[in-house]
Amino acid sequence: MRNKTWIYYLILALIGILFLMPMLWLVLSSFNVHARQALKWPDQWTFKNYLTVIQNGRNIRGFGIGLYISIVQASLVCILSLMAAYPLSRYDLSYKEPLLYTILFMTSLPMIAVIVPVYKIFVRFHLLDSIPGVILYLTASGIPYGVWMMKNFMDGIPRSLEEAAFVDGADSVQSMLRVVAPLMFSGICVVFIYSFSGAWGNFFIPYILLNSEAKQPASVILFQYFGKHGAIEYGALSAYSLLYSLPAIFLYILSQKVMSKGFTMNGGDKG
Repeated sequence: MRNKTWIYYLILALIGILFLMPMLWLVLSSFNVHARQALKWPDQWTFKNYLTVIQNGRNIRGFGIGLYISIVQASLVCILSLMAAYPLSRYDLSYKEPLLYTILFMTSLPMIAVIVPVYKIFVRFHLLDSIPGVILYLTASGIPYGVWMMKNFMDGIPRSLEEAAFVDGADSVQSMLRVVAPLMFSGICVVFIYSFSGAWGNFFIPYILLNSEAKQPASVILFQYFGKHGAIEYGALSAYSLLYSLPAIFLYILSQKVMSKGFTMNGGDKG
């Protein structure tokens, strides 16, 4: 039995190494001005690749646009999903079950499947090559996930807490904002991180809907390092990729303290 356990650990270790190898290549290549496809220890460590990325005004602008799109989109998804999930969680609606199944189906619908009609709609309403238009589309595509997750988090909040608020004269909106939302703040953080990561890492939608280079976010600008005729700037590409991953990593680390608290009621439902 002990021998089998070591075999399992060995297999897991090999799988872990396979996943770490691309990251190791990314880190080493970012400090190597002569980086190639092969994994190689740099002959001379340098920050030249990072300086090349940071000193490029287009890259900085792209990071700013990407952060703006992602933060606004994630905030809208959280607000709208919270408002939509509240009646689904708290009220006994006759059409609740088919609506939830519809939302569940929408979560499985890939964005690329509806991009052609969306493109035509954007052209019709003059939303093409518009950052607010991209935010609108990403928000609409993120709401089904947000509603489904928000409802599941909200179901864990005891209704007795809201009933006490109703006795004190609160209405549904006040109960949602002052009772439910603070208690499920960890869940809201989860939805925000999920939505932010989805918008931050989305390449296809901004690439299709934004034609002007000045409006393209960081996810699209990353494509510039794949040069013509197969020439790829591996060093700059690696440095850009590592910098590109920092916002999502920072947001995840920042939220760990809040999310680790879970959904304990801290004695709020006693008595």
